Amino acid sequence: MSGIILFGSFFLLLLVVPVGYAIGMATVISMMLRTSIPLETFTQSSVSGANSFALMAVPFFMLCGSLMTTGGVARRIVSFVNTLCGAVTGGLAIVTTVACMFFGAISGSAVATTSAIGSFMIPEMRKKGYDDGFSGAIAAAAGSVGVIIPPSVPFVIYGVVVSCSISDLFKAGIIPGILMGLALVAACYISSKKRGYSGTERAATAGEVWGAFKDAFWALLMPVIILGGIYSGVFTATEAAVVAVAYCIVISVFVYREMSWSQVYDAFMSVVEINGVTLFMMGFTAMFASFLTLENIPASIAEFILSISSNKIVILLVINLFLLLVGCVIDNIPATIIFAPILLPVVSQLGMSAVTFGVMLTMNLAIGFVTPPYGICLFMVSAISDIPMGKMMKNMLGFMAALLIVLLITTYVPFVTTVLLK
Repeated sequence: MSGIILFGSFFLLLLVVPVGYAIGMATVISMMLRTSIPLETFTQSSVSGANSFALMAVPFFMLCGSLMTTGGVARRIVSFVNTLCGAVTGGLAIVTTVACMFFGAISGSAVATTSAIGSFMIPEMRKKGYDDGFSGAIAAAAGSVGVIIPPSVPFVIYGVVVSCSISDLFKAGIIPGILMGLALVAACYISSKKRGYSGTERAATAGEVWGAFKDAFWALLMPVIILGGIYSGVFTATEAAVVAVAYCIVISVFVYREMSWSQVYDAFMSVVEINGVTLFMMGFTAMFASFLTLENIPASIAEFILSISSNKIVILLVINLFLLLVGCVIDNIPATIIFAPILLPVVSQLGMSAVTFGVMLTMNLAIGFVTPPYGICLFMVSAISDIPMGKMMKNMLGFMAALLIVLLITTYVPFVTTVLLK
């Protein structure tokens, strides 16, 4: 009964108020109807939920993505990747995908990745005669890889919510993220072959590749510093995010000289606003999670899901379908906060580790970035290029199929998420 009241009120409130308010109000309503524990207890849970050192990584990775968009980093990454694979069939679409993989290895954000790379590549694809729907679809799909290839903001959120090692999550996301990128490259090549989208007139010479590499060197060094520092134990994920911001400011302002101090200030202010929303949700969700635990709701849901079938494959498929549906209507961060503590006990009984589930969960919700009605990456592409969402969706099926294949591999082949943890 508690679960029905909690989730019923949450989804009803979601129709009229922002998700953060819906989480908090649904929890308060459920508490008042189902428990006599003083509200002060849950207020304390809300405050402590937002008071986390690991959570400090979120605004800094967001800030890093914002700084790179205007500091010349994204443009240099695109130029370098173009010298490597621009001559292949569907070269510009493949460049878009690979550039998103590089950018995602720095920003940890799908929206930042889509915005930064899409704003460069979609006009270029238009010039070469690529269909607008195809160009927008690949920019959105490739941008979604940004939250799987580490560092990843959703991985940080998940790690905080379920008390899982963020460093292990980053390691576990490397191979699935690369597989997602390769799957999209394959889809680009096959589709471009059918459509007649050729690459550049000639392959870049060794000198051109070297020149582009030198120009992009400081940008390409950033993921090495971030991930190398984390995996070597030099600094934590939170400290890595701070280092990334400092490094990005230095190369954007002093090395590339493409960012003014007023632009740095604007980037800080935009991230302050976004982070306020994130922490607001994190606080209320801690209260939400306290109520779930008090009422033993996760155990009840786990029991129900496990009663559907005794077949592990079927249960994991059901969970994937549920998360794909959730990703269509709720943003990645609130969905992670709400459903991670509920579903983790279920998959744990099936023998899946918390790290593997974190990657699976994030991948499901990342696919939601390119599926309406939410589809935040689709909205971003539409905003920067004026391409209608409907036109993109007609070209999205092949890319979604590629992402779903990798999702199934990640779900049923634990090796891809655990091999780098050993």
